[in-house]
Amino acid sequence: MSIRNRAAIAGVGQTEFSKDSGRSTLRMALEAILEALDDAGLRPEDVDSIVKMSANDDIYEIDLLRNLNLRNLRYFNEVPHGGGAACGTIASAVAAVTSGMADVVVTFRSLNERSERRFGETTVGGGVGHWRQYYFPHGLVTPAQWVAIHGQRYLHAYGATTEDLGRVSVLLRKHAATNPHAMMYARPITLEDHQNSRWIAEPLRLLDCCLDTDGACAVIVTSAEKAKTLKGVPAYITAATQGTGSRAEMMTSYQRADLGRLEESEAAARELWRVAEMRPEDMDVIQIYDPFTPMVLLQLEAYGFAKPGGAPALFRDGSLELGGRWPMNTHGGHLGDGYLHGFSHIVEGVRQLRGTAVNQVINPKTCLVTSGVGVPTSAIVLSKEAS
Repeated sequence: MSIRNRAAIAGVGQTEFSKDSGRSTLRMALEAILEALDDAGLRPEDVDSIVKMSANDDIYEIDLLRNLNLRNLRYFNEVPHGGGAACGTIASAVAAVTSGMADVVVTFRSLNERSERRFGETTVGGGVGHWRQYYFPHGLVTPAQWVAIHGQRYLHAYGATTEDLGRVSVLLRKHAATNPHAMMYARPITLEDHQNSRWIAEPLRLLDCCLDTDGACAVIVTSAEKAKTLKGVPAYITAATQGTGSRAEMMTSYQRADLGRLEESEAAARELWRVAEMRPEDMDVIQIYDPFTPMVLLQLEAYGFAKPGGAPALFRDGSLELGGRWPMNTHGGHLGDGYLHGFSHIVEGVRQLRGTAVNQVINPKTCLVTSGVGVPTSAIVLSKEAS
């Protein structure tokens, strides 16, 4: 039995993105959830299920239950692996809805990543376990340093340069510059700006790295039939998949045969296109998880938008511009809008299909959204019509 177009996103909500929210992650989560419910034309008492990212370890589903005054949750779940879980929460919600275990599912991400917890800070010591105990002594202690290994390998294998990485940043800052919600609104950059920004971990410069952000996003998932009766214009979930690849670690899968590929994304892509009964060329707009610029190039190739080593050409020929073949990260993404572990990409995908996005693409009918990379990952295809 296929899940294809049997569930839909019926509502989305979002707080402002900032460097200091001035309030708790629970408060922001509630704000985003209430906005998403209002967007769908639903009330808190309609919610019977919650799926969260395990990365939101400061908020439990029962915290939301109490604060929303819910009588019971008949389905609750959480999806691990940080940013790789964003679309995975949608997949779990779809499974619950299509199986009859849930009716109205809330998924969300709330984070004070700038004012409270900095993922880019060094955290050596304190009983480091697992595989990282072998990497820390060599100075591989932050996400940027872990990803730099993959980025350096990609540049070497395909003859790419740091200017190819810079074009990713320039494009997404261009999109953010016209998005009033974005942290980098009205602040575009040039390739020269990128090349002059300081090194973080070669080949990554400061402008290759995502923003530190406070904010929250929420999404409401229901059955396709129910979504048609609600206030919000539905975005049908045509496919939702996850993937791990082989020998997976958390951003340090260095034991694989080829560090210039993303096995987890390739695995998710194969299943995604099969379930969706679509191909990359069928996508009208794409929202690609962009924590660091090399990972954008690797994903574009993993999902079939370019052959290995061919992604930089998409930035040079304009294919990913707002008027191009596959407009990408139209809100500015993690590099320009703000970093919410991929949830803002889902919200932007829904808005594009509704025709309500700030940087609106002309009449898109399909959208790909991908999740975190270098970790077990997930992806969804959204459609305007439930064909």
